[in-house]
Amino acid sequence: MDVKQAGSSLDSLIFSFNTRIAELQELVIARNMYPASSVTDLKAVDAALKAMELQIQSIKDRLREETLAIPKAKKLIEASLRQQKKLQSMSVYVPERTTVNSESNNRSILPEPSNQLPGFGSLKLEEEPVVTHKEKKGRALPPLWYITAAELDSLSSYMRGRLTLEKVNAAINDMVAYAEANSQLIAAPKKKLAENLWEKALELRDIAMTETVKGKHFFLEIDMKGPSLKLDNTGKAILTVLRHLGRITETRIGHHRVIILLKPQT
Repeated sequence: MDVKQAGSSLDSLIFSFNTRIAELQELVIARNMYPASSVTDLKAVDAALKAMELQIQSIKDRLREETLAIPKAKKLIEASLRQQKKLQSMSVYVPERTTVNSESNNRSILPEPSNQLPGFGSLKLEEEPVVTHKEKKGRALPPLWYITAAELDSLSSYMRGRLTLEKVNAAINDMVAYAEANSQLIAAPKKKLAENLWEKALELRDIAMTETVKGKHFFLEIDMKGPSLKLDNTGKAILTVLRHLGRITETRIGHHRVIILLKPQT
């Protein structure tokens, strides 16, 4: 019931209340004429008046509840707007990471002789790992090391399950995107971050300064929100495979499960 409906109901009750008072006055006049029946009529009027008083009190209580709920509704709206800004800020990182991945893939398909790494020259083109590059500002990108079909086939059928090469490598893309987003949060100055992101940035900086994680790219288990890598049975199976193949390692810092990206051992 909103405020307008409550006001309309209150007006209706007041009108009914006045009508009953008029009837009561008529009954008082008639009391002298019919003393035997006047007591019963007055009791009926009294009961009706008490019922109306209860209804009016109920309406007042409901209006009070609605008034108290207004500040809570405002807080929910403000929280929703903050969450929207947070999602918009996070969405900025994904396209940038996708562009970098495309450039890395193009470089891996058409490598220059001067940029070849020792020990990888004899690998087939489709199985050549993608090496990390440097951004313009000199900050290293997270390592993007896809697994090969041979590596996936080397796993036991129990560990491999229904995973395919495409699913696992798509998950690696997601992990690199998570790690890059965290890296940008850590490096960003406070004035460029929203208030809610600043708290996360401080938490990530504390994690990055620990002895286990220092100097490495990482993401948190709670970052696994897709599109390819999610915190479900398939996502857990992919993490098991990548951990076995030496692409990641895991540690627990505080209440966070931290996944660290690794360069595969050759």
